[in-house]
Amino acid sequence: MPNPQEEFIRFFAELKLPELPDFGAIAEAQRRNIEALAQANRIALEGAQALARRNIEILRRSLEEMNEALRALTSEDSPQAKAQRQAELMKAAYERAMADLREVAELIQKANAEALGVLQARLAQALEELQRLVK
Repeated sequence: MPNPQEEFIRFFAELKLPELPDFGAIAEAQRRNIEALAQANRIALEGAQALARRNIEILRRSLEEMNEALRALTSEDSPQAKAQRQAELMKAAYERAMADLREVAELIQKANAEALGVLQARLAQALEELQRLVK
């Protein structure tokens, strides 16, 4: 008479069940996903902080230049000289504002590109890991 336990073991040994996924590898992949997201967030935060610092510097410089411009405009005698000086100050202020705007845009673009690069690299790694798990 066959042993029921042996029959049970033989029955399941003959079945071709799919392998269970490697849960350790899945957990490790998720850990790396979270690390990449945290790194991207740190980069974005550092970029925002750099942007805030630069905006404060720009504001401080602008206020100093405005005070200097007011002093310069009040010291001129003739209306023509005041108008000439005012035009020069306006042109200089416009050029600085455009340069500042470009700089701020570059700061934002750099931070975004770095954060996106981290996420894209992790996505590529995750796709490779997924392909290995499926095989």
